[in-house]
Amino acid sequence: MKIAAATYPIDRLADWTEWTHKARVWVEEAAGAGADLLVFPEYGAMELAALTPRATSLHMQMMAVSEALPRAWDIWGALAVKHDVHILCPSGPVFENGTPVNRAMFITPNGARQAHDKQVMTPWEVSPMGVAPGHSPVLMETEIGKVGVLICYDCEFPITSRAMVESGADIILVPSATETMAGFNRVRIGAQARALEGQIVTVQAPTQGTAPWCEVVDENNGTAGVYVPPDVGLPANGNLAQGVMNRPGWTFAEVDFDQLRAVRETGSVRARADWPTHHPAAARALPLISTVDLR
Repeated sequence: MKIAAATYPIDRLADWTEWTHKARVWVEEAAGAGADLLVFPEYGAMELAALTPRATSLHMQMMAVSEALPRAWDIWGALAVKHDVHILCPSGPVFENGTPVNRAMFITPNGARQAHDKQVMTPWEVSPMGVAPGHSPVLMETEIGKVGVLICYDCEFPITSRAMVESGADIILVPSATETMAGFNRVRIGAQARALEGQIVTVQAPTQGTAPWCEVVDENNGTAGVYVPPDVGLPANGNLAQGVMNRPGWTFAEVDFDQLRAVRETGSVRARADWPTHHPAAARALPLISTVDLR
């Protein structure tokens, strides 16, 4: 299976025609390279705020994005079906009962959709953004394996990831948006740690560039990466692929799930199996992760 992780620049686009053209070009490039799974970043949907010129304040821009996202998801969905790819769309604020949640939409080649909401907010998301945790995490059964999503800061906490692993996760997607290199590295290290302890693939896709017109994504640093446990037959540093820092574009990686299964069974260590054995009380306390079938 081939993964494409985006280092995605935030652009100020004039209208829906320009935005749709950008989305189409990005999907066509990844699909043309043979990718099965395309991963876009956290808060990448904030560029939709530029399509509402009157939206100038933080709250107005968040509201504008929330109103625009259903149309954007329809466009991403049509591209997923047309190009026979799975897409984790750029996340953005969605207002529910007057309160915003940070939501990413996963879309399959058959048009099925599953929303994923961020669970743990950064201090800036708490105030001034006022973002709250959304719906509980789910694990998706797809044609490319069992896929979970941890949005940015979520991946710095191991409990939900461990619950996904106990439910059979193969891949965890980590869309991110980080202003500083320190922030980028915190998320990267979190993604690598989740790959190590769960013996899974993790995929980080960040925002990139500057957007002084939008407080949420005014400064963005990072690069995309695909991570695996460092073990027999896999990269010794755990980096299956990593892009060039702050260079927009796709980072591609081929994933061999047979190799991952072999590592879990006969690798140098057995972290996936040993964790519940050596920490049974913690294993029993894991949150319940429901599974949805999108095949």
